[in-house]
Amino acid sequence: MKSGNGKIMSGKNKNDLWAFFSSVKLALFTFFALALASIIGTIIPQGGEFLHFVESRHLSSGTIKVMQALSLPDMYHSWWFVGFLSLFAINLIVCTIDRFPNLLRLVRMDNIALGVDRIVKMPQRRQWFTAAGVEDAESFFAAKLAGFGWKVRHGAHDGHTLLFAQKGPWTRLGVIGVHTSILLIFVGAIIGSSLGFKASLMLPEGTTAAQVYSSGNDNATIPLKFQLRCDWFELDRYDNGTPKDYRSELTVLEDGHEVLKKAIEVNDPLVYRGITFYQSSYQPIKGSYAVEISDKARNLSHRFFIRPGKEIKWPEAGVGFGIVEQRPLYPNSIRHKIWFNDPAGDPVEFWVANGSRVPVVRGGNKYEIVIKQMYATGLQVAHDPGVWFVYAGCIIMLLGLYVAFFMSHRRVWVVLTPTDDGRLKVNFNGSTNKNRVGFDNHFNHMAEELGADESINLTRE
Repeated sequence: MKSGNGKIMSGKNKNDLWAFFSSVKLALFTFFALALASIIGTIIPQGGEFLHFVESRHLSSGTIKVMQALSLPDMYHSWWFVGFLSLFAINLIVCTIDRFPNLLRLVRMDNIALGVDRIVKMPQRRQWFTAAGVEDAESFFAAKLAGFGWKVRHGAHDGHTLLFAQKGPWTRLGVIGVHTSILLIFVGAIIGSSLGFKASLMLPEGTTAAQVYSSGNDNATIPLKFQLRCDWFELDRYDNGTPKDYRSELTVLEDGHEVLKKAIEVNDPLVYRGITFYQSSYQPIKGSYAVEISDKARNLSHRFFIRPGKEIKWPEAGVGFGIVEQRPLYPNSIRHKIWFNDPAGDPVEFWVANGSRVPVVRGGNKYEIVIKQMYATGLQVAHDPGVWFVYAGCIIMLLGLYVAFFMSHRRVWVVLTPTDDGRLKVNFNGSTNKNRVGFDNHFNHMAEELGADESINLTRE
């Protein structure tokens, strides 16, 4: 192969480059570099919180410039952090490609053709003699190994009769699963970072939004392919007036039609078209109130969002009402004086405590009224199209780690060799690539049971 200056590039240089990218040392270096960077990113607040961090620590202008030059305020998007991630990914890919052929060879290898000289030197071994014929001995060991849960293969090699069985050859590929899972997580993170977004929305009750606002510094507008409406917001308080719990009733609309309704609260979001809306905060809208009126006789109900001093009409029920006066009730609460009118008689006035439900009987009609402070619900919005790659990667990683650390490739052989005195020499051998102690115990148990069986009178010399 020729380089740009006409010189021939040796295979050694090419192999050295491959060895560099496939080395365990490079994997450890990048892993610890990423771990150290993550610690730094945890200590130094990222994004908008960096300014508060600088002010609270009274850092010098030189220190701030160095931190900004290294992109520490947005470290996880910095060129050097992305570079370490890329180097780690390349290392994993090359390492996987480099080791996979050998692992596949071990999984698929013909263990009967391994050679008797190698088989009889396996770490676990027993040797017996028997006067039984080859066919009888072969049938005996095949049946006994099958009884131990081993699937037996038969073969012959250089005048020897062999039986071979193995368990878990594919477990050697567990490390490949771990490598693949990490790459899947990287792919998911890249997709989520490039195609996803994190945003927020402050949505007043009774209003509809078709866009959200990016959580980044630009606060850019992100359009939705549907509309989101806040139908109602509920705030529960303790007896002393402090907030206890809050939830929002949300409706998704497409082309003016309601396609999904859900009441969300903290840790119970609404998910639609891959976009997740989390309940995160709330904000009272000063001077505005939400009223829900139910006409029990006709099974009607409607919600209104009003301001004091204005008459509101409900034509469907023939009702008119409004807030004519307000007084403090206790901290964080007030009561409202309601003017109410319907065809059943003259208008009436009555008091309703904020958030309480009050029945109103008018002739043969029975109404129920609840009035409360109007709020805007604060929503955190997230769209991560790469999340399924991350989920898949995590599942594959757990399976791969379980296989790599807790499962092993176990092999056993029985070699039957005729001797000059007309008997058979029996070699029982085994090996494992992991969990040597557990396999040794199992092998010893099988050997004791085989030796104790008098079917072919195995003896040791």
